[in-house]
Amino acid sequence: MSAATRPVGPPVDPTPAELPGPATLSGRSGSVARLSAARDASDLWQALRADDEVWTYMSYGPFAEERSFAAWLAEREALTDPYSYSVRDNDGRALGLVALMAIRPAMRVVEVGNIVYSPALQRTPLATETQYLLTRYVFETLGYRRCEWKCDSLNAPSRRAALRYGFLFEGIFRQHMIVKTRNRDTAYFSMLDSEWPARKANFERWLAPENFDSSGRQKVSLAELNGQKGSAS
Repeated sequence: MSAATRPVGPPVDPTPAELPGPATLSGRSGSVARLSAARDASDLWQALRADDEVWTYMSYGPFAEERSFAAWLAEREALTDPYSYSVRDNDGRALGLVALMAIRPAMRVVEVGNIVYSPALQRTPLATETQYLLTRYVFETLGYRRCEWKCDSLNAPSRRAALRYGFLFEGIFRQHMIVKTRNRDTAYFSMLDSEWPARKANFERWLAPENFDSSGRQKVSLAELNGQKGSAS
């Protein structure tokens, strides 16, 4: 059989995507901005110091004292992959961390990961808005065609979050990593640029003020909007 008759994928614009930069992404509940250890270390230490469990599935942490935590943040700030951001509320307090990583501009593929949310950020509109702002930045500003979400296969909250946000489960990479001397099988999820318009509309419908009652309770869940029946998240 001639190679010319074998099936191939559709043509794709080969223009590379842009690298993440020091953008400030602002929303109703807060903002996402380039990590600054000098600005964010104290806030993040106060927000995270009492909850060691947030580090369970990370390759680093927990930290015994603020000095070592601040030094680690300074190291993260200096890296370009992962490219780290802090999540701040409307009062400017840093409550969490997130990164764009595994950056492959030529393939137009990037991962959102290294997510560390303090108890004050978890399960809040700002936590969801953070994902909306970052994913919109990835697809609409930087020009990526695939956004990945990866987590330890045992990390049930992260797997639920990926589905809630509209990522599709792709499979398990077995014995993918060794983290803190333990085996990690990695669950892979993805969202494509062609899927983003529908996911964006669902994010915006969920985030709209009219989706919340006077007590701040949601009227329709993002999971339901993204087809995850049986979930109230």
